Amino acid sequence: MNRKIVRSWMMYDWANSAFATTMMAAVLPIYYLTVAASNLPEHLATSYWGFTQTIAMIIVAVISPILGAIADSSRSKVRFLRVFAYMGVLACLLMAFTGNGTYLFVSACYILGVIGFSGGNTFYDSILTDVAPLDQRDEISAKGYMFGYIGGGVLLAVNIVMLEKWDKVGFPDKLVATQAVFVTVALWWFLFSLPIFRHVKDKGAERKQPVSFYAKEGFLRVFTTFRHIRQYPELLKYLVAFWFFNDGISTIISMATIYGKTIGIGTSDLIIALLITQFVGIPFTFLFGKMASKIGSKRALYMSLCIYVLVVFLGYFMTNALHFYVLAFVVGMVQGGSQSIARSIYSKLVPAGRTSEFFGFLSLSDKVSASLGPALFGLVTLLTGSARLAILSLLVFFIVGIFMLTRVNLAKGLIEAKA
Repeated sequence: MNRKIVRSWMMYDWANSAFATTMMAAVLPIYYLTVAASNLPEHLATSYWGFTQTIAMIIVAVISPILGAIADSSRSKVRFLRVFAYMGVLACLLMAFTGNGTYLFVSACYILGVIGFSGGNTFYDSILTDVAPLDQRDEISAKGYMFGYIGGGVLLAVNIVMLEKWDKVGFPDKLVATQAVFVTVALWWFLFSLPIFRHVKDKGAERKQPVSFYAKEGFLRVFTTFRHIRQYPELLKYLVAFWFFNDGISTIISMATIYGKTIGIGTSDLIIALLITQFVGIPFTFLFGKMASKIGSKRALYMSLCIYVLVVFLGYFMTNALHFYVLAFVVGMVQGGSQSIARSIYSKLVPAGRTSEFFGFLSLSDKVSASLGPALFGLVTLLTGSARLAILSLLVFFIVGIFMLTRVNLAKGLIEAKA
């Protein structure tokens, strides 16, 4: 194993996590509400941001089978990763040219950025099998995930200083400072992507095939897996549960700051709270993993989802920055742990020898289901004019997810997977 190549692979997680933290979760949602859509009523701006999230995820879901087929069949993973990474970088740079009333352009740029981010991750994940031996793959994958937490958190901390001390840093106003923040994300993503492009090479000559070939192969896999998954009842029940509770989790991540802004919490408080979530998540993800091994993965997942129910319920009554700080800390405690345990349970229920097929199906179905939460949030806000009711509506995803989880017999599912 070449350690330089492995480090180069992990640095891409460090690089693109800047988009996940600053653009998807922290700065851009607030910018959309207060600047880009400042000419709209607040409830309309909130709704449009939710619909933007939905459109982005649907597009990613549609192209993901094609990208997965390319990742498996093509010998040019790094080249395709570069294309999508630069697509995301370009989207961040274009954000620097937006301003008051440009919400449609911001939405378009964000959708382009999400395609670059998610599409690139398809190839980034598939490269792991080329750079790490099987017996060290779990450890290296976890380190890459941790690199992402740290990298995204470091740049977000820098961005907070740029936004809160804009006059001392040398910016004429906060708008210019925010536009500069978008540029830092682009530069961060570009510069820290260079190691993987320089040191990780594609294996062999590219197998050139038309896009139609990959489209046919990709969607054929989806339909094949859908037919096969019905042979594993416990896996299917768990997958339905996962669709619901994971949609609730992803919607909280994407809509938290714009919700906080609508109820009067300051921008600096919102971003600092997300920074808290970022760094709290690092140790608690590992602690949750250890707890799962002691009390059982299903019980640990129950516990994390019940905490999310409490977060949504308290979020409805939240009124000040202190409340948001507390909830951000609590979310940090369970965010990484719940997602890692959920994936771990799924891996145990997947039939042996068909992990790639079923994880590919999970990736697609996950993106489709993840579009529903922001859509519901946007629709409730649009119809009622209340973001509080919209956040409360997310309870349905956790309640249904927990109920479906109670119907899953893990022991029986393990037997089905082995059989």
